[in-house]
Amino acid sequence: MTAVAELFRRVPRNVLWPGVFGAVMLAIGGLGAGAIVRRDPLLSGTVLNAMRYGHGHDLAFIVLFAGLALMVLSWVRLGRLVLAREVGGRTVAVTAAAWTAPLIIAPPLYSRDVYSYLAQGAVALRGFDPYSRGAAVLDLPLRGNVAGLWQETPSPYGPLFLLLGKGTVWLTGDNVILGAIVMRVAVLGGLVLLAWAIPGLTRHLGGRPSTALWLTVANPLVVALGIGGAHNDVLMVGLMAAGVLMVLDRRHWRGFALIALATAVKATALLVAPFLVWVWAARLEGTARQRFLTAAAAGGAVFVVVFAAATVVAGVDLGWISVLRSQGPLLTWMSLPCAAAELLYFSIGRYVPGFTHLGFLSFFRAAGVVVLAGVLVRQWWLAREGGVEAVRRATIALLAASLLAPSVLPWYFTWALALGAAFAWKDRWIAVLAGVSVWMVLVTLPDGTIVARWTYDSMNPWVWWPYLAATVVAGMWVGRALLHPVRQPAPVAGGTGE
Repeated sequence: MTAVAELFRRVPRNVLWPGVFGAVMLAIGGLGAGAIVRRDPLLSGTVLNAMRYGHGHDLAFIVLFAGLALMVLSWVRLGRLVLAREVGGRTVAVTAAAWTAPLIIAPPLYSRDVYSYLAQGAVALRGFDPYSRGAAVLDLPLRGNVAGLWQETPSPYGPLFLLLGKGTVWLTGDNVILGAIVMRVAVLGGLVLLAWAIPGLTRHLGGRPSTALWLTVANPLVVALGIGGAHNDVLMVGLMAAGVLMVLDRRHWRGFALIALATAVKATALLVAPFLVWVWAARLEGTARQRFLTAAAAGGAVFVVVFAAATVVAGVDLGWISVLRSQGPLLTWMSLPCAAAELLYFSIGRYVPGFTHLGFLSFFRAAGVVVLAGVLVRQWWLAREGGVEAVRRATIALLAASLLAPSVLPWYFTWALALGAAFAWKDRWIAVLAGVSVWMVLVTLPDGTIVARWTYDSMNPWVWWPYLAATVVAGMWVGRALLHPVRQPAPVAGGTGE
């Protein structure tokens, strides 16, 4: 029996297989209820096309949600074993791999972003500037599957990710379905990197590999939304986590190179670099000023060289920086400024003459940016001792960015989770993280609609608000269920494989 088969044998059947079946049901239900291709050459003209309309769509919706329920149930059962120290990190990793595998060929789930990725790659491949032109310059089908909101929007992503997009479109042409699968495989590389980095991070940061892997690579937020939606955030956090581990392992040059590559996927990873300067500086000799300047110069030089190389190879410029400043923000309550603006406006502001919804949003979003800037500077200054404290402060900075930014989406919380999971957590806080993770999946409908806001278009409030309340109840159930005693057979003896 191979080592992998032995690890699978250690996982109780009522943990492993419901998650696998759930992933298969997510893939099947996604054919009708997911973020589907608008002109699907595979299903058009077949009986399966009925899954996209009327009762067929309703059935696909039910199948998808039933699959998600099975995955969440399996994840909670696995979490109980992890908290009871009945399984180790390698067992969690292979279980997560089994749950993820069916989603590789699934339709895009919970988001249409992958179509934007392909369109942005095509814009660059066909000679346009992706930092000034959007999908609207393309022909069908690459243009037609991009959400209307983003048709004219230039790419906000770094050169490495644009290079991946260009390569994917060069390889798959106008085949949107095959292109989405290839992009998902590229994103899956980030999940593999994260799984590789987590044990080393826990060695430095004090957590347990099994718990950290369960909170990250096995988490439905990462599996269903991150991989199901083929989000480049997963690739970014994988590179970022590997870079942080390299710096903690005293391989500083490699660490900053990986942080540069992560930033070349998505700009968020840049937040971590200043904190890692403190880690490096703490290990040098000389005065505090000398150590800081030496580490900053060395780390900055590596970062600039690697990022510049990615930019040159991708054949783009630095126009994405201005695009980031001009992005039209989405409205969700996962952004605390948006939540405050909507709650105050609809409860008080709309009854006051002269107050407008847009005015409230603009004010609170601007205030959120100011508060975020203050939090980032304070956390960076408090990290100057270096070591574990610097990484902890970097994690807080990532969490602040995912709470206070003008626009926040559920998968943004993987930024802080990738590092935060490697710290030691009390069981009750692990339960809170689990409940919040599942809530974030549920407030994202399979077609990409985010329901965490005051109202959504013309949806009946008698449906809207009860569903939003149900997502909160489901998250609370997950947290409570996780802390219940293990009620399943003990795994076969042979060690936990931490």
